[in-house]
Amino acid sequence: MSPTPSRLHLRGITKRYPGCLANDRVDLLIQPGEIHALLGENGAGKSTLMKIIYGAVQPDAGEIRWQGETVTMHDPAQARARGIGMVFQHFSLFETLSVAQNIALALGPRAGTPRQLEAKIREVSQRYGMPLEPQRLVHGLSIGERQRVEIVRCLMQDIRLLILDEPTSVLTPQEAEELFVVLRRLAAEGCSILFISHKLNEVRALCQRATVLRAGKVSGHCVPADCSDLELARLMVGDAEGLETDYPRAQGGAPFLRLDGLSWRNADPFGVSLAEIGLEVRAGEILGIAGVAGNGQDELLALLSGEQRLTAQDAGRIRFGDRPVGHLPPDQRRRHGLAFVPAERLGHGAVPELSLSDNGLLTAFQRPGLVERGMVRQGRVRAFAEEVIRRFAVKTPGADAPARSLSGGNLQKFILGREILQNPKLLVAAHPTWGVDVGAAAAIHRALIALRDAGAAILVISEDLEELFRISDRLAALSGGRLSPARATAECTPAEVGRWMAGRFDAALPAPHAA
Repeated sequence: MSPTPSRLHLRGITKRYPGCLANDRVDLLIQPGEIHALLGENGAGKSTLMKIIYGAVQPDAGEIRWQGETVTMHDPAQARARGIGMVFQHFSLFETLSVAQNIALALGPRAGTPRQLEAKIREVSQRYGMPLEPQRLVHGLSIGERQRVEIVRCLMQDIRLLILDEPTSVLTPQEAEELFVVLRRLAAEGCSILFISHKLNEVRALCQRATVLRAGKVSGHCVPADCSDLELARLMVGDAEGLETDYPRAQGGAPFLRLDGLSWRNADPFGVSLAEIGLEVRAGEILGIAGVAGNGQDELLALLSGEQRLTAQDAGRIRFGDRPVGHLPPDQRRRHGLAFVPAERLGHGAVPELSLSDNGLLTAFQRPGLVERGMVRQGRVRAFAEEVIRRFAVKTPGADAPARSLSGGNLQKFILGREILQNPKLLVAAHPTWGVDVGAAAAIHRALIALRDAGAAILVISEDLEELFRISDRLAALSGGRLSPARATAECTPAEVGRWMAGRFDAALPAPHAA
């Protein structure tokens, strides 16, 4: 009896881009029913390799063997026909279409019309603990809800290999564990899973084997359950210095950001309205806000950034110091000290087609010397981008590289660095380390702490409780458009914050600034 062939076997896969060898003779072997981790720091070549498997990118050299047969993946449609599904880190959804329309487009006409698929979408999403409303338009969904669409879209296919690129980056620990139950069930049924994550505790808990990439090459293999998080980090980045830093807590000084009874009614019937939100963020502290995606984070961020404004009558509901700003547009809020890191990197934090120099100018145009008498000083703009690249160790060919060419973690470092180098009085950051490797996350955390210690008020909104507990001086949680009172992080436990995230605020100590 012949042995069962491997599900996927890559041999000598090589892919070159101008100025970059993304994959250098990579070998990868995945067996049926195996959950296999692909590890590596941002820019190591993981995403390129996944796109080659999925047919979105063609290799320059090497062989792909699928279930014992040498194949060429010409395009994603061919990969899906063979039973390969992929959830990208940056979502591939049409924002003006509904959930059902997006899924119908991916599955093809044989699967049925969007209306015919609605019942199955509800059934599959409910069964896997990721409820979706099929008729909602994607542009009205939160980041976490868009992730659910991507995952459910794959689960509705007859898949033999499921590729997941940072699938839990916007999920709570409870949601992630529910997803793991699904993945283990799929693996038990014979589906292979290729799992990319920078959350090493998840890799250790879920994956049977791991392949590690560094600078485009395979640098090692391991059994994650036999390794500690620190050992896995060393395999990925080579140097684990600073990865396990415990930051001292800060008390902060005078409040800079004040929200006083902030209420806002969302016109979107599927959106979240905010109710009587009160908080203060002090100069020289980090206040973290936890919450499950879709509980008002996007609405609060839009009101803070100025993308959504209040009436002049309610302008005092949002104050910078003693200055009412709730009615001001984003550029005027920036003049008063705001810097902003949005949840969505490509399309919101940066324009994909523009160079890093131009993307730097997009929010730093008020920085002295970049624009004079209406003229853009291109040399100074380029120098500013190069300073961001240098100080925040952004891996890129240079300031002329388009934003879309950077890995997720390196683009995040650039966006965060662009905002920090404007010396803000207030930094509002959403999911600052979403989808970045452990080394980049540590660098981002150090930058936030340094900005805090320089006297800035920092508000971090994140679904990553581990991150919030690591860097926040005080914590609160958002649930159903309501904000819990804030407490000192040292007085909180993850279980308590989890209850706040579910709307049980009774355990939170009342704070004098709460509405």
